[in-house]
Amino acid sequence: MKLTAVWALFLAAVLSSCSTPKSVTYFQDIDTIVTEAQTKAASIKVQPEDKLMILVTSKDPEMSSIFNLSVASSRLGQVTHTYKRDGASLSANSTSDNMGYYTVNEAGNIEFPVLGSLHVAGMTRSELAGYIKGELAGRGLLKDAVVTIEYVNTGVNILGEVSSPGRYTINRDRLTILDALALAGDLTIQGQRENVLVIREENGKRSTYRLDLTNAQQVMNSPAYYLQQNDVVYVEPNSVRKRQTTVNGNNVLSASFWVSVASLLTSIAVLIVK
Repeated sequence: MKLTAVWALFLAAVLSSCSTPKSVTYFQDIDTIVTEAQTKAASIKVQPEDKLMILVTSKDPEMSSIFNLSVASSRLGQVTHTYKRDGASLSANSTSDNMGYYTVNEAGNIEFPVLGSLHVAGMTRSELAGYIKGELAGRGLLKDAVVTIEYVNTGVNILGEVSSPGRYTINRDRLTILDALALAGDLTIQGQRENVLVIREENGKRSTYRLDLTNAQQVMNSPAYYLQQNDVVYVEPNSVRKRQTTVNGNNVLSASFWVSVASLLTSIAVLIVK
């Protein structure tokens, strides 16, 4: 009888150590959520230090070329365009970094050919394209301009317990936390899904958000569901992973540990029976 009690205690300990945590599964409440209006999608907005590639095209390629940085010339940092119109010469200088893109300065401005200083911070790509097109038409420069804008250095940083941590470039107008984690190869099994941290700096202020990936409603209603450029996403390690940083931290969960325990309990049981 005593032997049976000892073995029952041993089996209970083993089974409790091998239980599968429910926290591994995403969106555990998804079946209980009532259909509701989708949260308004937040588009990526231009910020200081962003690098933008801006291309202007129209039915008049020669006139359009005034407003486009030459890749070869822009390596020198200064681009000069000259175009003769109605007997008069129209010249424009613009300064960029290199490879034909504009850097948004600390004031949120870029220096655009002919148009001069343009305040672009806080605009989406679509808004900025419309703004430049309107300025070109309003000043009688190009009536049929098509303005295309691409981000050069815009991205988010993903750290912690993901398969491939690092900085990922944003090549779209909207990026959700799920898109970002997918880019990084998803969380590892050691990632804590209930406490994903998003750090955001906006208008000189730093904000932090905590997301519980097991709770669909909480994630999708969070201001951090749609990421902004330069957001930092940090996936905290779970308790098992944290124990691995200590000496013999996870030995209690290893097979060799329980073999040793079984051997010890068997010896104790034999002595009790005798």
